[in-house]
Amino acid sequence: MSRGTGRRRVLVTVLAVAAALVVLVAAASAVWLATPYRAEADALAGARALPGVRIEAADDAVVLEPEDAASGTGVVFYPGARVEADAYAASWAPVVQAAGVTVVIPRMPLRLAVLDPDRADAAVAEHGGGVERWYLGGHSLGGAMAAAHAGDDPAFPLAGVVLWGAYATEGAGLSDRDDLRVLSVAGSEDGLSDPATIDANRDHLPEEAAMVEIDGMNHAQFGAYGDQAGDETATIDDPAARRALAEAVTGFLVEP
Repeated sequence: MSRGTGRRRVLVTVLAVAAALVVLVAAASAVWLATPYRAEADALAGARALPGVRIEAADDAVVLEPEDAASGTGVVFYPGARVEADAYAASWAPVVQAAGVTVVIPRMPLRLAVLDPDRADAAVAEHGGGVERWYLGGHSLGGAMAAAHAGDDPAFPLAGVVLWGAYATEGAGLSDRDDLRVLSVAGSEDGLSDPATIDANRDHLPEEAAMVEIDGMNHAQFGAYGDQAGDETATIDDPAARRALAEAVTGFLVEP
């Protein structure tokens, strides 16, 4: 066999292996995207049964509204990666009940906020009737994308940012924004956005940002979609985690 023939065979083998790896990665990505974290039926039913709260599952978003005495405040909230928008209804419903806020949770393409970080503009235009001031927030990757869009000055009146198990990057440009109120909520047992990482990125938020850590709460408990790979074990149950979260968020949103 000539040296040239041997080289061609090596090249063909390398190309075949590379092609196989591309196929495997594509297949794994397809499986990953096709297996989202879905809302737990019991938690969603409990949210729908909460007095004074109306929940609409529209094609483009899940919308929670108070049945009476709306406060004029709204929140657009981006879901975490691969998490259904419906999975956050159980966490937001008690806030809507207590604070009279409207909450719009957009459905993201492939359930990834990174594919449409500006989705809040369309969500407000479609579902923002009667709301005078807005907060933009999100969970995990959704929170990072919300922070980035907040720094880009959205096409609606923005009062502040609400982050759950998430942090802003330096590129979001929020550190010197004294016009925005910011709440960052962490869980002590969060295995994906752990308190140390959130604290390490604290300087990317305004100096007056409110930082809250809920003892015993893990990453998945910010929503209601079951266990999440890479997370730590929570030391409080889901109802207790939601009560603590609702208390922190309600207190922040009703402050003057």
